[in-house]
Amino acid sequence: MAAVINVLLPIFGLILAGYICRRTGRLGETAASELNRFVVWLCLPALLFSATATASLEEIWRPGFIAVVSIGTMAVYALTLGYRWFRQRRLADASIDGLSAAYANTGYIGIPLCVLVLGDDGLEPALIATLIVVCLLFSVAIVFVEVGLQNERSAYHAIRKVLVALAKNPLVVSPILGGCWAASGAELPEAAGRFLDLLGAATTPCALVSLGAFLAQRERQKNGSAAAALVGIKLIIHPLLVWVLASYVFVLPPLWAKAALLLSALPTGTGPFMLAEFYRREAAVVAQTVLWSTMGSVVTLSVCLYWIG
Repeated sequence: MAAVINVLLPIFGLILAGYICRRTGRLGETAASELNRFVVWLCLPALLFSATATASLEEIWRPGFIAVVSIGTMAVYALTLGYRWFRQRRLADASIDGLSAAYANTGYIGIPLCVLVLGDDGLEPALIATLIVVCLLFSVAIVFVEVGLQNERSAYHAIRKVLVALAKNPLVVSPILGGCWAASGAELPEAAGRFLDLLGAATTPCALVSLGAFLAQRERQKNGSAAAALVGIKLIIHPLLVWVLASYVFVLPPLWAKAALLLSALPTGTGPFMLAEFYRREAAVVAQTVLWSTMGSVVTLSVCLYWIG
């Protein structure tokens, strides 16, 4: 448990810093939104481009592991989206709810935790899972948000507007451009790599401070049950599903099965919150889900660590 707490404490610290700064007036009323815009338009695109541009097929091509993480993650997303949409949520909001239930914090928590528990061999599965979460899951969620925001009666005009919106979205364009760069076989210039690293490194701290500032300026709302349900799906249903896939369906090697379990049991990352703020959707449930799942993961991750020995 001490190992888990050491990884999670900086996250609570950054959220608390944003909360205190907003409460004491050190950050203004628009700080959460402006910080989030900075992350969405600069930091996260740089991180996504860098991650895909520097990835080699030989390093990430693990079909069994990719299938386990992708199927488990997308199944949780799809089922949550369908249920929330059926419960008369708008499609855009249901997509963000689905993202909240499936978006594991693989980058900031998963990578250091896997290396700590599994040694250097744990880095590769953590990187692959990160690419799946930020490229596949995030992109699919954005598509459904864009579709849900359209009110065109004509299918042609609706599809056209969605495609144009996606083409203008930095979170969709950046990993595609990064993948094209990687496919070209060219190496990133050193100066460009450092530039992207500097911007990308600011993604998580700024997003967490923005989350804290957001929590500080919102009155207590009656949405605790929705957030609690999403937390339960993220911390219990998601890892159970992935463990079954890894151990009994695809029968992964022990290290990869353990990594899949750990990475799926991680709390919700800041991606859904950033998306909710970016599209100006109600972000209170998402913010609570991020905070509560991070707190709850102290217990669930400790159970997972005990389970895998």
